[in-house]
Amino acid sequence: MDLVTLRELKHEAGTVAVAMTFHAQLEKCFQKTTKTGNPFYEVNFADAEESLTLRVWNNTPMFTFCDQLRDRAFYEVTGEFGLGNDGRSIDGRNWTVRQLDETESAEVLAGSGALREKQERDYEFIETTVAGMQDPRLAALCRRFLDQYGERFRRTGAARDYHHARRGGLVEHVAQMMRTAVQVCEAYTDLNRDLLVAGVLFHDIGKLWENAYQENGFTMPFTEISELIGHIPLGMEIVNKVWRELQDDEAISTDWNHLEPPSERVRLHLLHLIVSHHGELAFGSPVVPKTPEAQALHYIDNLDAKMEMFDRGYQVAGELARNVYERVRPLPGRLVIPLQKYEGEGEPESAKEAAEPPVETNAPEEKDVPEMPAEEVSQPEVAAEPEAATEDFRPEPF
Repeated sequence: MDLVTLRELKHEAGTVAVAMTFHAQLEKCFQKTTKTGNPFYEVNFADAEESLTLRVWNNTPMFTFCDQLRDRAFYEVTGEFGLGNDGRSIDGRNWTVRQLDETESAEVLAGSGALREKQERDYEFIETTVAGMQDPRLAALCRRFLDQYGERFRRTGAARDYHHARRGGLVEHVAQMMRTAVQVCEAYTDLNRDLLVAGVLFHDIGKLWENAYQENGFTMPFTEISELIGHIPLGMEIVNKVWRELQDDEAISTDWNHLEPPSERVRLHLLHLIVSHHGELAFGSPVVPKTPEAQALHYIDNLDAKMEMFDRGYQVAGELARNVYERVRPLPGRLVIPLQKYEGEGEPESAKEAAEPPVETNAPEEKDVPEMPAEEVSQPEVAAEPEAATEDFRPEPF
């Protein structure tokens, strides 16, 4: 039986249970009780891109071995999986587990082959783009950061939810933003390319202490420092720390003294990009963008976050009608299949075939959504339809 990822399992699960096998880490297995006092287990699995919760009732054969499962261990799970009675949750039947060895566990931690390949390409693109920078101050700063924090960078998510919320997601987010930034600088030639590229690299770098996954797992722990300070001030601290280290190294910084623009202005403008990238005071930026590069960074950041939300939305949303899918928060409305590209003469593919979203009825559960900064939602929610007018929708923070 071929292995499937948790995302593939969710896509394939239907009203009729199908035999499937997946590899995942057991995040938590704990016993609960129903309203009538009957015990059951809630078992949470996770892999590099998705999580899955299975409920094990006391009248099933799986109930007896749930107390033997170890949190944080990696398992192969084989069973029959389909939609639950609610049409949304996943129901696992007659499933068994086998603990994975170290090699198998490492493969789960690294993600699917396609994801590993993508993140490797993305990190290489970041390194190549940094190597092509002309300003020696910004180039040295970026290189020193990657040397010191590259390993942690590669296991950090771009957010806790909504966009690039996975191990290594920040690398994907930064790389795609860099690709966009380079093209934007081609269109707007007055922009300072080196400054904008450095701003892309450092804009969310405080998330290395806010959204970093554990070295050996898929848990993104909460930390006191990120709760008390947040990723924007943390990002400033990191830039200032690395900058001071470079200045203290006379072999590097001696030649900086007579460069134009002055080094202190370079540092100041980079810090401005970090503190203003959410775009508005209401979304957590201490100041609004006040330079062209800062404004460009804000829009590039917001654009990439939104495109990722659409991409994942088409994969998880339930189908309502032909070409129409349920809303996936925090996007403002129901999803519609995009128009396919014109391929020249001949009969075009259907829009649905071009976009290739999953045809599912298991729409994700609605969640209470707290506040989120500008890069995840550009404007406060405005109800576009009567039934949404009474929603208390505040986007979720990082």
